[in-house]
Amino acid sequence: MASAQGRAKRLGAWLTHPAAKPVLFALALLPFAWLVYGAVANKLGANPAEYLIRSTGDWTLRFLCITLAVTPLRVITATPALARMRRMLGLFVYFYVVLHLLCYSWFDMGLDFEDIAKDIAKRPFILVGFSAFVLLTPMAATSFNRAIRALGAQRWQLLHRLIYLIAGLGILHFFWMRAGKNNFGEVAVYAAIIAAFLGWRLFKYVARKQAARHASGRPQSPARG
Repeated sequence: MASAQGRAKRLGAWLTHPAAKPVLFALALLPFAWLVYGAVANKLGANPAEYLIRSTGDWTLRFLCITLAVTPLRVITATPALARMRRMLGLFVYFYVVLHLLCYSWFDMGLDFEDIAKDIAKRPFILVGFSAFVLLTPMAATSFNRAIRALGAQRWQLLHRLIYLIAGLGILHFFWMRAGKNNFGEVAVYAAIIAAFLGWRLFKYVARKQAARHASGRPQSPARG
C-alpha cells in the first residue's frame, strides 16, 4: 500500500513538473514526424496515399483511446495530476483527425470539394467519419479556459460529453471501412478498449447515483441538546 502511494506521489510530481507538457507534446508529434519523414524518404510502401490515410486514421483512434484512459487511470492510481494532460491529448485527437480528413480530401479526392460532398453523402462510412469530425470541432474550439468561463462549467461539460458519441462513430467508421475486406481484428481491439473505458464511466455514474439515493433516504440523527 505504501509503495503504491509512493509511486503515485512520484508520478504526480513528474506530471506537475514544468517539462511534463513539452515532453508529452513532443511524444504526441512523433507519429506525425515519422509520416513526414516516410513521405519525404519514400518509405511508405507501394501506395503512400493509402498508407497516409490509414495511418492518420489509426492514430486518431489511438489518441482517442489514450484520452479516454486518462480519467480511469487518474481515479484508479489516485493521481489527480493526470488530468493536466487530458486537454492536450484531446487536441491531438483533433490534430490527427484533421490530418486524416486532409489526406482523404487531397490524395483520394484531389481537393475537388463537389466530389468530396457527393462521396460523403454516398458512402456511409465516410459520412459517419465526417460526422465525428464535425462533432469534434466544437470540442477542440472550446478547449481553453476562456471558453469554459464563457459557456459555464455545466454547458461545457455537456458539450464535451460528445466524446462518447464520437468514440462510437469512430469505431463504426473503422468497422465499415474494414467490412469490404472482412478484416475486423483491429476493429475488435479498439472496440473492446473503448467499451471498457465507457463501461467504467457508466459503472461509476450508477454507483454515484445509488450512493446519493441512499444518502438522501438515510434518516437524520436527532439534534443534540
